[in-house]
Amino acid sequence: MKRDVIVIIGSGGIGMAIARRLGIGKTVLLADFNEAVLKTAAEELRSASYAVEAKTVDVASRDSVRELAAYAASLGNVMQVVNTAGLSPNMAPVAKILEVDLYGVAVVFDEFEHVIASGGSGLVISSMAGHMMPSLPPEQDKALAFTPTEELLELPFLKGEAIPNTLVAYMMAKRANHLRVQASAMSWGAKGARVNSISPGIIVTPLARHELDSPIGDIYRGMVEASPSKRMAPPDEIALAAAYLLGPEAGFITGSDLLIDGGVIAAMRAGKLPTPG
Repeated sequence: MKRDVIVIIGSGGIGMAIARRLGIGKTVLLADFNEAVLKTAAEELRSASYAVEAKTVDVASRDSVRELAAYAASLGNVMQVVNTAGLSPNMAPVAKILEVDLYGVAVVFDEFEHVIASGGSGLVISSMAGHMMPSLPPEQDKALAFTPTEELLELPFLKGEAIPNTLVAYMMAKRANHLRVQASAMSWGAKGARVNSISPGIIVTPLARHELDSPIGDIYRGMVEASPSKRMAPPDEIALAAAYLLGPEAGFITGSDLLIDGGVIAAMRAGKLPTPG
């Protein structure tokens, strides 16, 4: 008898925390672009007695994501899909950030919609950065939500001088995640499934450490100090929220984003922090 399947795309700190919390009794399909990281993560879970399959994936390649979705479906009922893959502003140029963090998220929604089981749920780990930008014109919001995925990166406001740096690219991608979740809630709903996003603040993961140790690290530390909580968070706090949103208790929640940032955006709205851009 096949077990239900949970797919975790991105085997970093948040992905692994969610896998540990939700993978008990299921087949955990781990996927990552980095084969070495993926192998280490899969071995870690197997050593703790999880049932684990592993497959490399490039979320910026539709063929690669389609293969992953088909493999997941071959393992059992695909009940939960979690996409944690992403690049931070200090990790890649503008075009690559948009390709992975914006287009890649839309591709995962598209392809896993075909295999998600009735009663299943999806979750993308977005970012508080999606809440930092001023409101977009309604026509841009609509375009980010509903433009066919293969045409997304050709939108005029995502090209050239409209995206002057990697931070703007990152914020725009994360705003698009929130809008794409709302659009996907409709089509996933037709399959009897739900989809939501979580927008974490500064979570203590290797990616966050990369940012904290970079030239923009002081910006992150300033966010922590200005926030009401005055701390960062471990990945396990995100996993707790993910377990709720992916589980039956959240059956009335779809098309939503949950901001978990310790109050950084609140501090920004209160004028305690500058609005980036």
